[in-house]
Order: sequence, then C-alpha cells, then structure tokens
Amino acid sequence: MNVLGLSCYYHDAAAALVRDGVVIAAGEEERFTRRKHDQSFPANAIRFCLEFAGVRGSDLDLVVFYEKPLRKLQRGLQMAAPFGAKSRETVGRHIRHYVHQVTTLPRLLEDTIGYRGELQYCEHHLSHAASCFYASPFAEAAILTVDGVGEWVTTGQFLGNGSRIESVREIHYPQSLGMVYAALTAYLGFEVNEGEYKVMGLASYGEPAYAAEMAKLIALNPDGSFRVDLSYFDYVHSLERMFSPKLVELLGPPRLPSAPIERRHRDIAASAQALIEEALINLVRSLRDVCDTRNLCLAGGVSHNVVANSAIQRSGLFDRMFIQPAAGDSGGAIGAALEGYWRAGEWPRIPQPDYDTCLGPAFDEPTIVKALEAHGLAYRKHAPDELCRAVARLVHDDLIVGWFQGRMEFGPRALGHRSILGNACHAETKEILNLRVKLREEFRPFAPVVTEDALQAYYDQPTPSPYMLYAPRVKPGLEARVPASTHVDGTSRVQTVSKAQDPLFYGLLKEFESLSGVPVLINTSFNIKGEPIVCTPEDAVRCFVGTDIDYLAIGDFLAEKSF
Repeated sequence: MNVLGLSCYYHDAAAALVRDGVVIAAGEEERFTRRKHDQSFPANAIRFCLEFAGVRGSDLDLVVFYEKPLRKLQRGLQMAAPFGAKSRETVGRHIRHYVHQVTTLPRLLEDTIGYRGELQYCEHHLSHAASCFYASPFAEAAILTVDGVGEWVTTGQFLGNGSRIESVREIHYPQSLGMVYAALTAYLGFEVNEGEYKVMGLASYGEPAYAAEMAKLIALNPDGSFRVDLSYFDYVHSLERMFSPKLVELLGPPRLPSAPIERRHRDIAASAQALIEEALINLVRSLRDVCDTRNLCLAGGVSHNVVANSAIQRSGLFDRMFIQPAAGDSGGAIGAALEGYWRAGEWPRIPQPDYDTCLGPAFDEPTIVKALEAHGLAYRKHAPDELCRAVARLVHDDLIVGWFQGRMEFGPRALGHRSILGNACHAETKEILNLRVKLREEFRPFAPVVTEDALQAYYDQPTPSPYMLYAPRVKPGLEARVPASTHVDGTSRVQTVSKAQDPLFYGLLKEFESLSGVPVLINTSFNIKGEPIVCTPEDAVRCFVGTDIDYLAIGDFLAEKSF
C-alpha cells in the first residue's frame, strides 16, 4: 500500500511516501526550488517521492494532507471576529489558505501526477504525533506535541499503542507556548519561524534575570496546563507584530533587527528559555501521571529546542525518548502518510529500531562529474578509505571541506550527507566558518559529530544522539580539546555516528581521530545564510565555488578549485 503525505501552504512544504507502514522517501520543497521555507504546493517533492518509489500517481492508494482546513478556517474567523477591521489581514489569509487546501489541492494533484483518488485530511497535531510514534522504536509510548498552532490545538498529549494513537488532552489556541516563544523571538529582533534557534543560542550568554517578568506572561498549573496572559501579545490578529505595547512596558524597548545585542537582550533570551523548559517539563510530568509507559515521543516545532530536550531527558520522568528529526511542519507530511496507512487497516506493527532520516535523493557518478566539469573544477576519484584519509588530513590541517554523500537528509539538520566539516580541536575554526562560509551571528554555536563509541567519554549524554536533538554538557576538562564546537555554557548540540549507521562518515571520524586523538568534527549544514541546504551536485558545486570552502568531497571524488 502506497500513501502520500503532504504539508504545505504555511511554511516548509514537504511530501513523504509511506509503503506498507515504512517511510521510504521524503523531501522538502525548498531543497528543489532553492527558496528557503518554500510553502507552495510541493510538486517537486511529490515527483521525487514517486520517482524514487517507481510508482505513478495512479498507483497511489491514498493521499493525506497534514491538517484539516475547515477547522483551521473556523478558528481563524472565530478568533478574528472581536477585532473587526483590525483583523482583515488575518481573515484574508485564512480564507486564501482554505481555498487552496480544499478547492485547488485535488486539482493540483490531478494536474501534477494524475491522481484522482481519495484525499483525506488529518488533524495537525495528530500528524505530529504519528510522525514521532510510528517512526519510533516503541510499541507503546506517551506522546507530546507542542507548536504554535494547528487547527485549534497548540499542545497535544497522546498515547500510542501498537498501530493506534489516542488523544489524552489538548490545549487550544490562543494558549500557545510556541506563539509566546515566537513573539519573544520577534521582540528580540529575530525573524519568526527562523530565529527561534537564535534565541536559544543567545540564551546561553545571559542569566534568567527576567524570571519574574516571564512569570507574568504564562501561569503554569499543577496539572501541566498553562494560561497565557494575552494582554502582552498581539499574535491573535497579527503575525507582523506579535507582542503588544504592554510587553514593551514590561521588558523595555524591543530590539531592532540591525541593532547591537545588549546584556538585557541576552538575559531576556535566557529567561524565555528557562520559562519554556519549565513549561515543557510540567507538561511531560502531567503526561507521565496519566500514561502507564516509560517511553516518550516528541514532535512539533518546539521539539527542535535541543536545550529543552536535554532538560526533559535529565528530568528522568521517562526512561526512553524518541524525537522526530523533522519535528516541524515538514514532518507533518510524514505523520499524515503514516497515520493514513495505519488507520486504513488492522495490520500488525513491528517497531523499527533505527529510523533513517536520509530520505531524499541521491545522485550517480555521471551527474556528479557533469557538475564538477561544468564549473571547471579539478577532481580525483578515491576509494572510500582513501577519501576518508584525504579528508581527515585536510580538516586536521584546518581546512574546510564540503561533504556530499548519498541520500539527502529530511529535516533541518545536516547529518553527514549534506555537510560542511571543520576541525573541532581549534577554537579559530568557528570564526573561519562564520567569516568565510556561513556568515551568521557570532553567538550561534557550531555542532559536533562524534563516534557513538566515544560519546560518553566526551559528553554527558546518556543515549546516542544520531539526529542532533540534544545539547549535553561537554565532560569537565575536555572543553579545551573541542573548543570550536563547545558553546559558551559548556554544552554542544551533538550528533553521534555508528559504523552500522553510516560506515563512510564513521570511517572519516576514525581517520581524524588517528591524526588528532579526537574523534570529533564540526558538522554544519552545507549552505550559506539565506539558502536551503544543498540538494543536487550542481547545488553543492555552486555553493563550493561561491564561498571559501577549501575542498569538496562529493561521492567518490575530492575536488578543488583550479582558479
């Protein structure tokens, strides 16, 4: 049975194909169109999924959209009604989305892939829940989903058992942790749906000196629920300015995007981060109290907050955790397809131990060579072990290497298939990457990748972290061995790699260890500021040529600039 899942029209449009309960292909539209956070109908991602699976649109058994448009429209109109003309922009946006999702979506599917079959609509937070539970290694688990808003739900608590997911409790809009964090992101001068990572990174430079002020924004209840004081926020009727004058009175003038970052901004970020962690742990505790399981699954955009994920893990409220690597709306395409498959029948579900997030396209040797030669690059073919030795030597010599291998990752993290690699042992690497390639804020950390067998020698992380979704502390005394990937607070957003999981990437780390004594590299996404992660060899070569990356390892080839 082939089920196609779709997510689009808000941000991070995506498509995913599930065959007999297993995700076999998925892609985010931005990677194909090269428009960051592309929200349009994911025609290119759909075509890729079908081509990879060797099926046509007419071969699909079902298509599932990741949310229910009518409920979303009802929420938009109901929330906008008290504001009259002030809400005209919001009402218009909701009506446009509804028309696209209900009126044009069936026609687009027919025009794009010739599909004329059944189109189902899955609830937004159920899509999130399905994306993490059905991808997890658990037969049963408690599930927590937290984001800005779906139709009405902003926070969902579920219980997954076998091939079914049951809702335990919902918290409805406008009560939303995701919207509060987004509003504080905007207040601090960063872009909503893009800058939340920056607030999390900035928080490590501050102290929670505004804890009392944050307590006025959200009241946390003993049952895990919360109450937002909406007088501080404007997100109900405007996403342009999400906070109200009252918040400015409480915290002081908002930061302009171009303004310097002051101590006050760092402390507000730290206070916001502390608030979100406390609220999430409160929700997790309440979920544990009503679910007879020691397994926890997380999804929704807030689950990209790796600092909070580590706080939840350290709490010990659950024994095992699984977080969907594509926790945001793009992952809703995966969840919609999985939920559509499992509710279509009574098939037995056998959880898979190792979820593979590399679900995108791979490219053959002629395609790679064509891209290299089109840009006049000098290149040489290597055997896999030779390639690992050569790249390890280059990185050990403090050179920056683009690393393009196999199938593209699905989700916001580059995990060794579309990566830029640097020497974690030298503090200067961070500055080199920022100045020559990434061009991003100096306070944002770079993440390390470490061999799984060396994880606990370097990091206070009790479980493997193959998807870069935790931020543990570096072991005391070892910060000086990996300074370029250690954040100011002594933490790192670490990725682990095992030999079974990725033999080539693991081999590279071992070769670097033989030269440096340290099995750790910097691993950052293969893109520059404002662009999506590279997808094709042409994308990779263009990024390589247009930046000061020193070498490019692409497939079996090691390329350098001959000009």
